[in-house]
Order: sequence, then structure tokens, then C-alpha cells
Amino acid sequence: QVQLVESGGGLVQAGGSLRLSCAVSLRTFSRYFMEWFRQAPGKEREFVAAISWSGSSTYYKDSVKGRFTISRDGAKNTVYLQMNNLKPEDTAVYYCAAGITLFSGDYWGQGTQVTVSS
Repeated sequence: QVQLVESGGGLVQAGGSLRLSCAVSLRTFSRYFMEWFRQAPGKEREFVAAISWSGSSTYYKDSVKGRFTISRDGAKNTVYLQMNNLKPEDTAVYYCAAGITLFSGDYWGQGTQVTVSS
């Protein structure tokens, strides 16, 4: 059974930082694109960041470029999202996803809450 477990969310003041982690129980982790999405209350789920299977390519939502960094550790089957200079509009439930192709979203985690106070 494939599991994606997010952690690292919490409450932080504007301008602060958090690092999200997503532990993935996929034997073929290195063959999957890994992505972060978020969903704010009353809004649709939106793409935040993605990283290719090799880690050589990364993709970001425009509003997080320069503030968020996605990375992956193949030895730990884990993907990270380092979030700096957080803003209240970053408040959302953050989900990680694994896909055999970009945006295929084959597997999803349960989400972790990030709340940024002003």
C-alpha cells in the first residue's frame, strides 16, 4: 500500500519559515515526479511546486518563486518544501503528491495545515 505522509506544518508569523516533509512508501520513489499542492478555505486546490524524478528540474507557482524551494532525498524517500518569507495568503492545507508524469497525481497524502498570521 502506497503511503504519503506530510509533516512540518504549523502556525507561524508572517515573514517566518517552515519546512514541510513528505515521506513516501514507494519502492520506485526515484521514478516519480513529486509535487506540492495547497488548498485554502473556500478555494480550489492549487499547484505550488514540483520536482522531477531526478531532481534536475523544478517548477513553481509564480507567487512562491524565490520564497519556496522543493527538494528530494532518494535515500530517505522524502520530498521537502522549504518555505521562507511566508505570507498570510500562504495559509492552506498543503498536500504532497506523486506521479509517474508531471501532474498525473497518482498518489496523495492527507495534508498538513500551514497557518500564517499577520
